[in-house]
Amino acid sequence: MRPLTVLLGIVLGSAASISFGLTAVLIIFTLLRTEHPDLSRELPRLLLSLVAFLALTAASAGSFIAQIRVRAWRAWAHVATLAALGAVAWLYWPRRG
Repeated sequence: MRPLTVLLGIVLGSAASISFGLTAVLIIFTLLRTEHPDLSRELPRLLLSLVAFLALTAASAGSFIAQIRVRAWRAWAHVATLAALGAVAWLYWPRRG
């Protein structure tokens, strides 16, 4: 197995597990929203994070499949994965002020 395939598998597994965890938190927040109204303030940020990690999961899955099957479009899939990873990093990068 090539090193890039291993790295893509790590990114895919990590993104998928984070997406699963965020989905579980979203379900719990939705169920508890009536009892704890302060959770409603967290929903927009939670949804943004979930969408970002779902996009990273989809991009890395496509990239992983393209790398395994040696598809001609795998370079574009790798670019999409890097873009999604960059977007997630930008989303969580600490900001001053």
